[in-house]
Amino acid sequence: MSDVASRQPAGKKPTRSEERAREADHPSSPSVVFGADKPLHLDCGVDLSPFQIAYQSYGTLNADRSNAILICHALTGDQHVFNTHPVTGKPGWWQTLVGPGKPIDTDRYFVICSNVVGGCMGSTGPSSTNPATGKPWGLDFPVITIPDMVRAQTMLIDHLGITKLFAVVGGSMGGMQVLQWATAYPQRVFAALAIACGAKHSAQNIAFHELGRQAVMADPDWRQGRYFEHGTHPRRGLGVARMAAHITYLSDAALHRKFGRRLQDRDEPTFSFDADFEVESYLRHQGSSFVERFDANSYLYLTRAMDYFDIAADHNGVLAAAFLGTRTRFCVISFTSDWLFPSSEARAVVHALNASSARVSFAEITTDKGHDAFLLDEPEFFAISRAFLEAAASTHGLNTVS
Repeated sequence: MSDVASRQPAGKKPTRSEERAREADHPSSPSVVFGADKPLHLDCGVDLSPFQIAYQSYGTLNADRSNAILICHALTGDQHVFNTHPVTGKPGWWQTLVGPGKPIDTDRYFVICSNVVGGCMGSTGPSSTNPATGKPWGLDFPVITIPDMVRAQTMLIDHLGITKLFAVVGGSMGGMQVLQWATAYPQRVFAALAIACGAKHSAQNIAFHELGRQAVMADPDWRQGRYFEHGTHPRRGLGVARMAAHITYLSDAALHRKFGRRLQDRDEPTFSFDADFEVESYLRHQGSSFVERFDANSYLYLTRAMDYFDIAADHNGVLAAAFLGTRTRFCVISFTSDWLFPSSEARAVVHALNASSARVSFAEITTDKGHDAFLLDEPEFFAISRAFLEAAASTHGLNTVS
């Protein structure tokens, strides 16, 4: 257990940040520990062992184990897709898409989502206890990559006795994992639904991530990543990082529609640096609520993993070569107002798939909701996702409800 959680006075209700710290080693969800005989081979050259993977599952695995869907979460997501979150008490983050009768129908499919390696909700990451020291890993944790996350997921899928996944689904960083699954383990993925993502991180996205990391590291409470040992947490830095990132998840039109230039609970400007505008108040709330459920060092590690992602780099710079010979069926979805992963990046993936003679469909959905559209109420997105999965299920022989 981390120092923060262990210092909690008896009888005192833990804060959300204390509950989150406890989740790092003792998750509320199921978890699997892989021992010294099953190390995770990381791209940085380190063998991580022992390590833990925390996950959630929904629905029932059928007799021939052919109806499993793996959901890959985004940067600040976790395994709690459909259930109440153990720290925030809020509903699962993708209940718009996942659940009984939804496009990812838990009455039909066995749905799995694991917290990525490097995360902070039960899979081994920088806030987990380093068995060599008995203290949180902090910056002693090795740098991880998207391929590392997927290797850990394959070990979990093996542990669950699943040879081949019916589908892998994810948006943003989750979409990167979908593409990595499809290129690294094509024989294990029947269908891939990649949403609001690209085959590599752009210079602009790397720049935004560096801004966030510098905000965290500039906070005096960061303590060179050893804040758990000092009983501090870089709330201000992580809050600013979240505010900056959240702007990239939206669009100018969405911000104008939701806030415009309206003042927050006042008729006139205060002529101060208080949150005069509604949009200022909204961003401050996003920052302050985020720091209660997320670990600052995990933010550093996961943003760096996204920055390193570049599928073509492992294939002599030729993206089509990554998909050559694949039998996986693909659906790639983008949103017109997404300037974090614009449709041009999705089209580059589609063109590479076409060049490799892969089965692929592409949809560019018109919306003003920005990058986060895949998490919001977007009927066309739901309809396309459902149609793709139902067609794939029919081909895969999953015509009946489990």
